[in-house]
Amino acid sequence: MNCRHCSAKLEQLFIDLGTAPPSNAYLSDDALCRAEAYLPLKVYVCDRCWLVQTEDVTQAEALFSADYAYFSSVSASWLDHAVRYEAMIRNRLGLSGDSFVIEVASNDGYLLKNFVAAGIPCLGIEPTDSTAAAAESLGISVKRQFFTKTFARQLAASGQLADLIVANNVLAHVPDINDFASGLSEALKPGGVVTLEFPHLLQLINGAQFDTIYHEHFSYLSLGAVEQILKRAGLTVFDVELLPTHGGSLRVYASHRDQKRTQHASVNEILTREQEGGLRNIARYQAFQSCAEQIKNKLLMFLLEQQRAGKTVAAYGAAAKGNTLLNYAGVKTDLISAVYDAAPSKQGKYMPGSRIPIYAPERLYQDRPDWLLVLPWNIASEVVEQHGAIGQWGGKFLVAVPELKVLSAGSS
Repeated sequence: MNCRHCSAKLEQLFIDLGTAPPSNAYLSDDALCRAEAYLPLKVYVCDRCWLVQTEDVTQAEALFSADYAYFSSVSASWLDHAVRYEAMIRNRLGLSGDSFVIEVASNDGYLLKNFVAAGIPCLGIEPTDSTAAAAESLGISVKRQFFTKTFARQLAASGQLADLIVANNVLAHVPDINDFASGLSEALKPGGVVTLEFPHLLQLINGAQFDTIYHEHFSYLSLGAVEQILKRAGLTVFDVELLPTHGGSLRVYASHRDQKRTQHASVNEILTREQEGGLRNIARYQAFQSCAEQIKNKLLMFLLEQQRAGKTVAAYGAAAKGNTLLNYAGVKTDLISAVYDAAPSKQGKYMPGSRIPIYAPERLYQDRPDWLLVLPWNIASEVVEQHGAIGQWGGKFLVAVPELKVLSAGSS
C-alpha cells in the first residue's frame, strides 16, 4: 500500500488491532443468524509525510450506509459545542443573511440548525439517508452525497460558493484525502474560510486512545500532516485552536493561499509541540502497540475477577470506540451483559462482533448492574452526571482508557 497523500510506500506499522466488523455496523435481530464481515484493522504511518492511515480493506460506501446509526445530537455536550462554535464564527467572520455556509458531513443538523436560527443561509452535505432526513426535518437543505472535488465544482458552477465551509470530524473519514481537500478549495468563495475539527494524533498517542481507531477512520491527523494536505490543495492554515472534544482535538482555520492572511502564532506553537512530542520520530509510533495491549489485558483481568466474584458488569454508550475496545479484547456477553445508549437508532440492536444487546437507558435501573463501564470515555462526566443514581444500589462507574479507573461524581 502507498500513502494516501504523498504516495510513498507504507512500511511502518503503527498498530494491529486484529480483525473486527465495521464499528458502526450494528446488528438487528434477524442479522444474528448470519455471519458478520470481519476486516483487518491495521494502521500504518508514512515516514515521509507522517500521515497515519488504515490499511486499505474497504470502501467508504460500505461503511456509511443509508441506516448509519451515529446521530450527533445524542450528546448534550456536543450540542453545546455546536452552539458556541456558531456564535463565535458568526462574530469572527461577520456572517449575516447575505452569507452562505456549507457543512460537509452535516449529520442530523446538530450544527446547521444554529445557523438557520440566526438567519444565515446554509447547505448540508451528508451521504447517509437516516441523518440527512433528521436534518431536513429541521428545515435544513441537504445534498445527500459524498463530498468530492467533482461535486464541489458542481456547487461552484451553480453559484453556491461558501463564505464558510465547516468540516467537523470528517477529514479522518475520507479515503481520498487529497480529493476532499481540493473540493474544499473549489467550493470556497474568494476570501472565505474553512474550519476543520479532528481528533489530534498527539493526544491519541499520549492518551493511549487506540479505541478511536476503526475502519470508518481512514486517517489519524496531526497539524503537520493536515497543513501539507491543505497546501497541496491551494489552502493555507492561518490559525489553530486546541479543543477538549473527542479526547483532545484541533480546530484548523484555512483560506485560499492567495489571501495572504496573517498566520497566528498558534500554528507554529502546535507544530513545535508535535515535533517535541515525537510525531516525526518513528520510535514514538512503534511503542503504541504495547500500550493498547496493556489496556486490553487490564480490562480483561478486571472483567474476569468480577465474573468470579458474582458481580455483573454492563456498559454505557454504544459508541464506535467501544466496539473497537470490546472486539480487540474479545469481550462477549458472558463478561458484559448489556450496553445502554440514549440513541433510538441503536436501541434494540446489538454491538457488532461482541453481539451485546443495546437497551434504552431506562433499562439500566431495572437491571441494576454492579459496574457500568463507560465506553465513550470522552463524555464520561456527562454520563456520571446523568446516571449517578446507580449509586443507590451500590453501582459504580469506570472507564478502561487510558487506564482502568473507577469514577465518582465529578470525575471525567
